[in-house]
Amino acid sequence: MNYSEHLKFYRDFPIEGVNFVDIIPLLQDKAVFKDLIDDLSALCASPNIAAPEARGFLFAAPMLATDGKTVNVIPVRKKGKLPFTEGDLVTVDITKEYGIDQVFYRRSDLAAGKPDGETIPVTFFDDILATGGTSRGIVESLNRERLVIDGKEYQLKVTDFVFLVEIDDLKGRSRLTDLAPVKSLIHVVEREG
Repeated sequence: MNYSEHLKFYRDFPIEGVNFVDIIPLLQDKAVFKDLIDDLSALCASPNIAAPEARGFLFAAPMLATDGKTVNVIPVRKKGKLPFTEGDLVTVDITKEYGIDQVFYRRSDLAAGKPDGETIPVTFFDDILATGGTSRGIVESLNRERLVIDGKEYQLKVTDFVFLVEIDDLKGRSRLTDLAPVKSLIHVVEREG
């Protein structure tokens, strides 16, 4: 299916010089959305998916209901969105195309994942790959995590990046391939907007 024909583009949003890729039309057709979720799920190499809010959630959570291997979604949220106990919350500094920001995840959500040997494999999923700053910051942090579950230590390892849309001419992929393979379902160029 040609999913790109369902996308919309908005020039100079949210700031001048940026062409916004609107993925919301993919949520407006049940058959398209179901096929899309199945195709995204098939791209994910790991049973655990880390997904930043908010649009990453829209596509990662439904993967739990597919016939694919997804068993756990690890939310990555903005400040003040995750309740936590002492030592559970991890702060990640990220560089976005609009400036510096922070996101957060909980170690308890990582520990709910499905281990494989001595690692907890994770697919990083997000809706858009632009410059790669958000993705790189989160994955570097995830790869530093070591968790003890039922007395056994596990290393968290991001096995792959999966994106709904990749804006090819922003070259975000080049910032990520040293960490893990990058897979994208839809490819666009910014000037298409």
